[in-house]
Amino acid sequence: MNSPVHELQDSIAKSPLQTSYNLQRQSYLDSPEPPFQQRKDNLTNLKSLLSENKDAIIEAINQDYGNRSWHESVFAEFIAVFDSIDFIAKNLKKWMKPQKRHVDFKMFPGSTNMLTPQPLGVVGIIVPWNFPINLSFIPIATALAAGNRAIVKMSENSINLSKLLTQISPKYFPAETLTFLIETGGVGVEFSSTPFDLILFTGSVSTGKAVMASAAKNLTPVILELGGKSPAIIDPQYPLDKAVERIMYAKQMNAGQICLNVDYVFVHKDQVGEFTQKAKAWVKQHVPDINSKDYTSVIDDRSVSRLEATLQDATDNGATLVNLNDQEINHQDKKFPLHLVLDSTANMHIRQDETFGPVLLVMTYEDPQEIMDYVNAHNRPLGLYVFSENKALTKRYISHIMSGGVSVNETLLHAFQDDMPFGGVGHSGMGHYHGQEGFNSFSKMRPVFYQAKYNAMGLLLPPYNDSLTKAYNFLLKLKS
Repeated sequence: MNSPVHELQDSIAKSPLQTSYNLQRQSYLDSPEPPFQQRKDNLTNLKSLLSENKDAIIEAINQDYGNRSWHESVFAEFIAVFDSIDFIAKNLKKWMKPQKRHVDFKMFPGSTNMLTPQPLGVVGIIVPWNFPINLSFIPIATALAAGNRAIVKMSENSINLSKLLTQISPKYFPAETLTFLIETGGVGVEFSSTPFDLILFTGSVSTGKAVMASAAKNLTPVILELGGKSPAIIDPQYPLDKAVERIMYAKQMNAGQICLNVDYVFVHKDQVGEFTQKAKAWVKQHVPDINSKDYTSVIDDRSVSRLEATLQDATDNGATLVNLNDQEINHQDKKFPLHLVLDSTANMHIRQDETFGPVLLVMTYEDPQEIMDYVNAHNRPLGLYVFSENKALTKRYISHIMSGGVSVNETLLHAFQDDMPFGGVGHSGMGHYHGQEGFNSFSKMRPVFYQAKYNAMGLLLPPYNDSLTKAYNFLLKLKS
């Protein structure tokens, strides 16, 4: 009779994840370096999967949210992903080429050094619900371009999309190349404990720590894309209308549920009233009704309650709330009005936790040094947004505030640049994907030394005689 431990081991061994992993591992061992054309075909098939099932995918995401703006799905999930896949395909042959590296001719005459990108093997990708296509298909494209196999775990909040992808993916990819998994309650724990050759996780800091701890038991490397409290800074000399437009556009997009979103904004103390008026006017013009199908729902009731509690805590502790929509929360459809929070204090939850919703904390300042001191006293953010035409001031902020990435006079858009890496630093993440840096992250950049046919290594063998001692002294003198 099997013990409970053996029964658990048998259960895990037969799980869909383990079956997929074993299949892909064997496929990798049988063909560890897929040729260029096969990788190019994989990218073509990936794009076809999206384009030929666009309407069904958009509707599945809409059902998962309750209401997801069609325009936001098209822009962030399809246009951005198509651009990324096209960029990878265009540059793939160049990225795959081994790179010739310098050889010290005095020491190793006739030898050759090559840095060769090789597939890692089987990659695990853990996907959040907020941009489920963008945050799965760009990593998948990068993984397949680098010659890997990929297993993708979708979020429990993306159940309709997960079911759809598991149905349509086999029409485009064999299971030994790409597999999607539905989160059924225990998949996440098993997933991060599986000995992948690389795990990419996008999500919260707390879950990221747990994933990293599990992966460490297998010495599996991880790319963590987290979030945090990303600040925007408005130079009082910068046109306030432009800053408000770009910040509020980001804050209403996906109902603020973007890990890279502006979490709080520094406004000069003399401009707070004007900023508030302009934000209210912008929302009245562009987001007049939260019950519109163009305004995305908050993902679930728990998130609505969390946002309500954040605002209540701020109010209880003396903050000023500005409801920019002048509408009540629609609990049935999970529609949450845009808010500003003014006059906050350090003990409030909104100062401590990422809002991840349509709530913007407004901070005041008089001197740029106040901003740098405040941000640097907290965890490093994923994004930094500087609104200024003063190049010296902009450079000072970028130099003195470390973040994952920066957009100047804009929000979010550094993440949409295909030839730039994307990633966090410190509590906002580690590692990069997107662009060539992403390809390199999903590859083993393997150094290979080719010894010359005729070389002097035989002269260095012990016993070490006087001639060798003289030769070493000569080399020391030459290189000192």
